[in-house]
Amino acid sequence: MLPYTVNIRLSARTLTGALSAQNKGAVDWGWQGLIAYGCQSLVLVIDSNTAQTVQVLERHKTTVVKVKWAKENYHHNIGSPYSLRLASADASGKIIVWDVATGTVRCEIQEHTKPIQDMQWLWNQDASRDLLLAVHPPNYIVLWNADTGTKLWKKSYAENILSFSFDPFDPSHLTLLTSEGIVFISDFSPSKAPASSGKKVYISSPHSSPSHNKLVAATGAKKALDKVKILITNEKPSAESVTLNECLQLSYLPSKRNYMLLLYPREILILDLEVNQTVGVIAIERTGIPFVQVIPCFQRDGLFCLHENGCITLRVRRSNISITGTSNEDPDPDPVQELIYDLRSQSDAIRVTKTVRPFSMVCCPVNENSTALIVSDGRVMIWELKSTISGRNLRNSNSSASPLYSPVAFCGIPVGAFQNKLPDLSLDNMIAGQGAVTGEEQLKNYFFQEVHLKFLLTGLLSGLPLPPFAIRMCPPLTTKNIKQYQPLLAVGTSNGSVLVYNLTTGLLHKELSIHSCEVKGIEWTSLTGFLSFATSTPNNLGLVRNELQLVDLPTGRSIAFRGERGNDEPAIEMIKVSHLKQYLAVVFKDKPLELWDVRTCTLLREMSKNFPTVTALEWSPTHNLKSLKKKQLAAREAMARQTVVSDTELSSVESSVISLLQEAESKSELSQNISAREHFVFTDTDGQVYHLTVEGNSVKDGARIPPDGSMGSVTCIAWKGDTLVLGDVDGNLNFWDLKARVSRGIPTHRSWVRKIRFAPGKGNQKVITMYTDGAEVWDTKEVQMVSSLRSGRNVNFRILDVDWCTSDKVILASDDGCIRVLETTMKSTCFRMDEQELTEPVWCPYLLVPRASLALKAFLLHQPWNDKCTLDILHIDYPENENIKNLLQKQLNSLSNTAYYRSDMAFCFCSDVKKLVLDPEFTLLQRCLLIARLYGDESELHFWSVASHYLYSFSQEKAQTTKTTDSLQEKLINPLDICYDILCENSYFQKFQLERVHLQEVKRSTYDHTRKCADQLLLLGQTDRAVQLLLETNAENPHYYCDSLKACLVTTVTSSGPSQSTIKLVATNMIANGKLAEGVQLLSLIDKAADACRYLQTYGEWNRAAWLAKVRLNSEECADVLKRWVDHLCSPQVNQKSKAILVLLSLGCFTRVAEMLHSMRYFDRAALFVEVCLKYGTIEVNEVTNKLIHVVFADYARSLKTLGFKQGAIMFASKAGASGKDLLNELKQPEEEVTEE
Repeated sequence: MLPYTVNIRLSARTLTGALSAQNKGAVDWGWQGLIAYGCQSLVLVIDSNTAQTVQVLERHKTTVVKVKWAKENYHHNIGSPYSLRLASADASGKIIVWDVATGTVRCEIQEHTKPIQDMQWLWNQDASRDLLLAVHPPNYIVLWNADTGTKLWKKSYAENILSFSFDPFDPSHLTLLTSEGIVFISDFSPSKAPASSGKKVYISSPHSSPSHNKLVAATGAKKALDKVKILITNEKPSAESVTLNECLQLSYLPSKRNYMLLLYPREILILDLEVNQTVGVIAIERTGIPFVQVIPCFQRDGLFCLHENGCITLRVRRSNISITGTSNEDPDPDPVQELIYDLRSQSDAIRVTKTVRPFSMVCCPVNENSTALIVSDGRVMIWELKSTISGRNLRNSNSSASPLYSPVAFCGIPVGAFQNKLPDLSLDNMIAGQGAVTGEEQLKNYFFQEVHLKFLLTGLLSGLPLPPFAIRMCPPLTTKNIKQYQPLLAVGTSNGSVLVYNLTTGLLHKELSIHSCEVKGIEWTSLTGFLSFATSTPNNLGLVRNELQLVDLPTGRSIAFRGERGNDEPAIEMIKVSHLKQYLAVVFKDKPLELWDVRTCTLLREMSKNFPTVTALEWSPTHNLKSLKKKQLAAREAMARQTVVSDTELSSVESSVISLLQEAESKSELSQNISAREHFVFTDTDGQVYHLTVEGNSVKDGARIPPDGSMGSVTCIAWKGDTLVLGDVDGNLNFWDLKARVSRGIPTHRSWVRKIRFAPGKGNQKVITMYTDGAEVWDTKEVQMVSSLRSGRNVNFRILDVDWCTSDKVILASDDGCIRVLETTMKSTCFRMDEQELTEPVWCPYLLVPRASLALKAFLLHQPWNDKCTLDILHIDYPENENIKNLLQKQLNSLSNTAYYRSDMAFCFCSDVKKLVLDPEFTLLQRCLLIARLYGDESELHFWSVASHYLYSFSQEKAQTTKTTDSLQEKLINPLDICYDILCENSYFQKFQLERVHLQEVKRSTYDHTRKCADQLLLLGQTDRAVQLLLETNAENPHYYCDSLKACLVTTVTSSGPSQSTIKLVATNMIANGKLAEGVQLLSLIDKAADACRYLQTYGEWNRAAWLAKVRLNSEECADVLKRWVDHLCSPQVNQKSKAILVLLSLGCFTRVAEMLHSMRYFDRAALFVEVCLKYGTIEVNEVTNKLIHVVFADYARSLKTLGFKQGAIMFASKAGASGKDLLNELKQPEEEVTEE
């Protein structure tokens, strides 16, 4: 006999529910396109495009408090493949680093036993990608190697650290938010712990909400606006002004250097760190909804804000219309006197209750145009920004907010007027940058389309409601029901609804609101129907309202099974449906048993008052259906023989009709005529076992078996085949073999046996037993335990209910709000993501083996054998096994998945990408940028963003050497956005710095601020304005004399030889004696900024030197300074070659970029870059460069050959001239052999 007849393959999985309060900050959206968040002690990973759970990671013993995806800003190749690495930290101080694709642990880290406050992967090092910085309470920061789990260094601080933030423009700057203030660390380095304890500053919070102070126009420099009191002070403020505990978050702005935001419940403060002063306030009116969290954007100066009602808003900074500030005029009195962020879009709110409130929000780091909201009840809502063009050239908007315009360039290349609306790939494809509109003049010459943004809900994932649960799996799979079988699990909840889950996908199949109180039990009556019962809370007499409903799943119709009965009676304790689903036994607390006919919903028998109290009951699997069927069929055949007409001229048609009728009748007999005899056993309070038989509407009493002395009061019985298992209040199990008439008692010493269930499948004699403190699986044949689970020992949750899912998988419902489908070992294991059954295909090349994911990338970038692109890889000569080819095609199909989501407008991101990939006019340069975005490759995305901008602008400059004005106009209208900082065009960079210093000037409130502004103005060459500020110094001020002399010096500086040489001498002496800033200022004053830059670089102030070069030097001198910086960045001790490459791109040194990429073995990037350069004519083709081009192409061809991507290899080998000759012959050889054969 085969042990198991039919088994459906279901993967182990966990259905999750509500979150714990400590899970609040545990969420992260990775560059890989996946969202990870903590749910109790689990980590869930969901796909952001399709809102499907793709992985559940279970290893933590306590609540998960932080999760962080590893960064993707490195070059990917076979040695450094695309991988899904995630760090998660829990409340006991343990950090686990996961390989998410396989669900395995890479390393575990433990330092202290308190919850990790914050952690972040380091992103700036070209050398190592494994460094993880964590805050271990109360006051330690520790740097870990997350690959090996070794501690690199540890540093303690004076106060408790709440969180930290890295400066996105300078990796050596780290800011800690502590319980008392802010600590600025300026010497952070992966190689050693910071030497100093940082610069500590205190926050004196805004007293009155700044929104109520009206903006006043400045009437003069002395009455400069002081809208908010000084925010950052070096003295500890008085007790009443310290409200730092109100400060919810501290974050640098990634969109521009040296700005930070502080989030309070009712306002967001934007600080300029150059002067430590508030330069912008976003305040909420008195009736508004307070903030919970804010995420600043990188691509545009915008903020995603989460409010307490679950509403997400997007605010974008209002663009300043040109502050030109010529040197001899006062600044224009009109400019905006602070940074204003206008509300541009908001999502719908959620219904907030005691248990349902928004926890946190994350934003897509690749595209910054979608956010995910995590709600405390386990819901994940994905909101996507959509843009609409509001008519042609509309600029007379009545609202106070300046209009938003669509970008003038797409993937680096300007788009013409009246072109089709750009796809909403990312935030910078939806709205133009801050620098794009510089004044009315440019608006007249250029065509701008005004854009409106709105949020659309494109994904929703909901969790289980709050426990307790009652669970029941549908009847098992058999050979008869295999065609219509679905593995459905019914879950009864405390609010009276029953959720039905399909365990193949783990998705909710149906939610049925059936009862008005907690569901206590469910029994299936067929594959498509079930009975569920609920009992209300008892009244003074201990009576309740019982609800017993019969539900038809396909229609959702439910009927009261017991009719009018059910009010004010003792509570139902259990319901049991017979083996053939004919009869139902209903057991009450203090009332005799009822027997019902399930098919007709009629009461067969209500037992008499003196009927024994039932403590446990089970139906027998034996019945007489088969013999009844045989008897009936025999009777039918006899009748048929008598009624057959004597003449045998029965046509064949009629005989077949009769046989069909007979077959139909015999099938319908079970539900109509036949009432088979079935048995059940039950025990009373003394442990006596009763045996009853039910047939039709007669109930007969059978044998009674006296109580077993070794057992206490029996609490549950399970019966399968010839085995009967009983459990009692003391945790004893009794195994009865009915055939051999032997029984065997086993004391488990585990308190009350709450439930016993046999596994499905013929000959499968395993049972699962549930106790107050856990569960066990037993093999009744061998009478031995297979596995055990104990709360508090192996797991931290308590088990509420158990059942079998298939013959080898159990289901456990637990008080942490989860339902787990596990192997019979009951060990929690994570599954491989590629083995998951998903309803919608998921785009995630990270799941492929390294070779395949890189080959897929090459396939999407160039298809040399085709005139037009295709997304069909199956017909291509790719010598991998068919399995891998099919996986690649599956990924490509997920791109082709053009399903609409909630609305006609809401195309999924993938369908837009598909359209672009297949567009023949889409250039290679744009394709590189698009594929970098599609792969979530941070390093490639930044490289191609800067490269596409400068390749286009330098090629235009070449073409327009005669028309220089147009080129300048083009640069002003579409500069590289300020988020790229030093990489921007000099003209735009200068303009931005001038705007910034004017804003600082308007906001200054102390002498220190005024002095810093004057220093900046001098460096920027704004001498007249600087003099005005210097003359403002009070006579009582100790610096009064010094400032007055400085003002005289600035006004009298002439270009005469002697004064210049004197000043230069003084400046060099100052620098030699440690007064670097003052010396640099003097040199700038006499137009010797190039010397000043050299000194700054000598003293290691590389960023400051680059800044000064960009604002003061002509392009040749500036390029010299930046090239020295590039050499410094490439040096082994700094090792930031990727940054150096970006600087070279901004200088137009394209040949050197190609050389560097090749020397770093970035063969794919180098070859594609060279190809694009040749197309744009930005690399001069001569003997030297030709050699480089050939070597680059040959190496890329070799790497494509390694990937098995032969046609691509042939294409690049044929372009590689002499270098690729041998390789080309080698690649073409097999082809020739094939043709010869």
